Amino acid sequence: MPPPIRPLEGYRVLALEHAVAAPLCTRHLADLGAEVIKVERPGGGDFARGYDSFVLGQSSFFIWLNRGKRSVTLDVKHPAGRAVLDRLAAGVDVVVQNLAPGAAARLGLGYPALAARQPRIVVCDISGYGESGPFARKKAYDLLIQAESGLISVTGSEAEPSRVGISIADIATGMYAQTAVLAALLRRERAGVGAHVTVAMLDALAEWMTHSALRWGYAGSLTERVPTSHPLLVPYGAHRTQDGQVIFGLQNEREWAIFCADVLARPELAGDPRFASNVARRAHRDDLTALIEAFFADKTVAEVVALLDRAGIANGRLNGPRELWEHAQLAARDRWRETATPAGPVRALLPPVTFADAEAPMGAVPALGADTDAVLGDLGYGAADIAALRAAGAV
Repeated sequence: MPPPIRPLEGYRVLALEHAVAAPLCTRHLADLGAEVIKVERPGGGDFARGYDSFVLGQSSFFIWLNRGKRSVTLDVKHPAGRAVLDRLAAGVDVVVQNLAPGAAARLGLGYPALAARQPRIVVCDISGYGESGPFARKKAYDLLIQAESGLISVTGSEAEPSRVGISIADIATGMYAQTAVLAALLRRERAGVGAHVTVAMLDALAEWMTHSALRWGYAGSLTERVPTSHPLLVPYGAHRTQDGQVIFGLQNEREWAIFCADVLARPELAGDPRFASNVARRAHRDDLTALIEAFFADKTVAEVVALLDRAGIANGRLNGPRELWEHAQLAARDRWRETATPAGPVRALLPPVTFADAEAPMGAVPALGADTDAVLGDLGYGAADIAALRAAGAV
């Protein structure tokens, strides 16, 4: 019996990308089996290559976001480079780009121009603020979108707002872009038509902030900043123990009654007027936190976790990257693999979506321009043609 094919095996993706949002989208497409051809600037490449040097002297961002892709160096402003780009685009199913506003259209890679030649093509344009409106031409970076979307206003301490510690605007955008591409390809298989899909970073985080916007719009109520707690549910968050902190959360009154009886051994607290409903508990958050932490004060994290587990109360430890790197659950489920990089093999996590019959290929992270000659050869360029392109600085 032949091995099962990966979901996107046979599809080709042209990636005109840098930084995080578009590379995250196309890396997931590569994990699903697509051939992703990443176009990079000669000499420097995707500027995420220079973000840091934490992984065997290489950028942790680039290693994370670019496994399984083919890197082609191309000066898209050079006439000969433009001709190569046109030939590349003519043979792909999908184009994903997050260049500066208007840059793809100037290169002849806007959807109208591509669709005129390839009606079934799928083009995904990623932008900061969308393609119209007063912010359309503004540059957009993750931190700026976190600020514009209101996310920073609900993150941090009571005294000071804070950026979310990961590139969450880029990540949200990249995941929506992946979904858009998959939906467009599914529609193409059913209806035979291509698609132009757009994803704006502001729209991605505005979607995630909708509950806070609704709260303000209809009640004039701002979402409080409670760093390791929940702004609405109480108790829900970090609580100190003898030797650390445990995070646990309650979702409803049934769980509150169980927590009082089986964890605190004080079933009467469930009916205390200060704590008898979530609204009341939120109003008396400080009193309840002090009460719970007084009970935990002579108990270790392990002892509190055991109590919570026996009672069926959801809980977790306040881990850092070290604990994630060594997490027993990831190890027990065999989630780590090894991926090749130009500086040597590194650990890599399998993608979150798991197909029971077809594992992600976990391909190598390419050196800058590592696949230029091979891809040009696939396009029909001979050795002399490639040498001439290289001599002209087009690749």
